[in-house]
Amino acid sequence: MRIALPGGEHVLREPVTWVRPGGPARSRTVYAAAHVVADPLGDNTPGSRAVVDWDATLRFRHHLWSHGLRVADAMDTAQRNMGLDWAATRELIRRSAAEAKAFGDPAALVACGAGTDQAPDARTLREVVAAYTEQIETVRDAGAGVVVMASRQLAAIARGPEDYHRVYGELLSQADRPVILHWLGEMFDPLLAGYWGSRDVAEATASFLSLIRDHTARVDGVKVSLLDAEHEIGLRAALPEGVRLYTGDDFNYPSLIRSGSHALLGIFDAIAPAAASALQALDAGDLGRYDEIMGPTVPLSRKIFEAPTYNYKTGIVFLAWLNGHQDAFSMVNGAQAARSLPHLAEVFRLADRAGLLADPELAVFRMRSLLAVNGR
Repeated sequence: MRIALPGGEHVLREPVTWVRPGGPARSRTVYAAAHVVADPLGDNTPGSRAVVDWDATLRFRHHLWSHGLRVADAMDTAQRNMGLDWAATRELIRRSAAEAKAFGDPAALVACGAGTDQAPDARTLREVVAAYTEQIETVRDAGAGVVVMASRQLAAIARGPEDYHRVYGELLSQADRPVILHWLGEMFDPLLAGYWGSRDVAEATASFLSLIRDHTARVDGVKVSLLDAEHEIGLRAALPEGVRLYTGDDFNYPSLIRSGSHALLGIFDAIAPAAASALQALDAGDLGRYDEIMGPTVPLSRKIFEAPTYNYKTGIVFLAWLNGHQDAFSMVNGAQAARSLPHLAEVFRLADRAGLLADPELAVFRMRSLLAVNGR
């Protein structure tokens, strides 16, 4: 099968049939950060309140669970701070945790982001703590695990490491079970520059480690999204025993997982069938097969996450649409317009090369429709 794309004709490979695992990976704890499906008939124009297609959104989580992956929900892949407002986020947390009961314990299958985005005007540390507490309680009440997300409001008012320690120390002292701490780099959100009290990564890392050592029993792991493999390896080695490093490096994840990192990745939303098969190979000690599967996914991920990195959600949703997981290429906040047609065409090519177009005829039909709407 052939398709004329910007940049030249592409000949599709034979589709790959990925074998679903019998359960989650044994050698690594792995979360796919999941996107939300916008209601194509809702007013999801920029600046409007999010209108979500709940049925399609929950079906996609079933898809991830069926491949043995845990779901990280209500995080940046779900467009937190980029269109998914708190009312929709709260409903997503409730629905996702309830849906997970069909597969097992929601606390094991879903971890949801708790932040401070419902309080954009927070001006004091006390207000930041109150906003975090409200969201943490929402996640707990739903029965899901907690990911303490980085806070734009805290980044704006914190004067140094001591303010981060004061806020996180209070939150962790209230934790009824270990949580995941999230360090999201400024390439994903420029408003988080200088998180943990310094723009110097070494100083910020020292502050972060100090916090974790003070509260080790209440920290399940840390999710690090800095796109710096060398830094992640060093941080992983420095963590207290029992605290996991969940890679959030969508550029270098195969080697980092191979060498010992666990994972909480946005790209796993798009490559779930391949990632699940690769993890099975890793469990079996078949590193050659692991590399064979993961290798072709890296160019795809690097394209989706290229600068400006925070627009990666567009490529994630584009692939979900191509693969029939949703009926329309639409996003909350109108974010489907955040990438160019040549960018999306290259995502199509690379997804095919990685064996990640489940139904090539459907994918070609939808890609041709997109091209036609854009005058190609």
